[in-house]
Amino acid sequence: MTRFYKTLICSFALAGILTLTACGSGGGDAASPSAAPSAPGSSPSASAAAASALPSAFAPAETTAVSPSPAASAAAAAPSAGAPTASAAAKQLQELMKLAKEGKAPGIKYAAHVSLIDEVYKDWGKADKEDSVGSSGIYSTYAKKNAVIGWNKGSLIFDVRSSAPELQKLTLKDIEDTLGKPNDTKVNGDDKIYIYKANDQFELKFIIPKSIGKVDHISVFSPQDSINSMAN
Repeated sequence: MTRFYKTLICSFALAGILTLTACGSGGGDAASPSAAPSAPGSSPSASAAAASALPSAFAPAETTAVSPSPAASAAAAAPSAGAPTASAAAKQLQELMKLAKEGKAPGIKYAAHVSLIDEVYKDWGKADKEDSVGSSGIYSTYAKKNAVIGWNKGSLIFDVRSSAPELQKLTLKDIEDTLGKPNDTKVNGDDKIYIYKANDQFELKFIIPKSIGKVDHISVFSPQDSINSMAN
């Protein structure tokens, strides 16, 4: 073999040795250690970095204070059941005065100065009891109707009384706040009677026992018809 060929073979051998050495050294395309996942026991900074990268769905939920709805606030502020509110009492009393000007009490269709006791008998039947009151007339009581009807000897109704439960919540303060001071006041035993002039024909009376302090019943009264028209 000539010297030229020997030199060429040595060059190839040396090149192969250098190539194998480079591959074994871990250089070139080998993955960088920094790209590998953190092993258990990794540094706190690495754990914090990983936690910060979690999706927001894994983050603790924030608590938010919820304000009560307007409806809930209104319900909490509503007055307790029992006595009517000032506005409700005023409306009720205004309606009572309106009916009194027609000779009527709430829930009773018969009017003083207009209706006859015969109409009441026809619709309601016989009264639970009937009482003569001096020369004024006769009073027919219908307990289930919360009504007492006063009528004269000519059968004309002159007094319509109601003791409906909704009336028995009213106080003198409620009455005076809406209707003002009464035109007259009378006393009958334990009862104080507060009289309001509805018009030239009728009076609206509130009967309030001192022991109770609230209305027991009301009366829509026609003074001129209470006179015994059958007297001599």
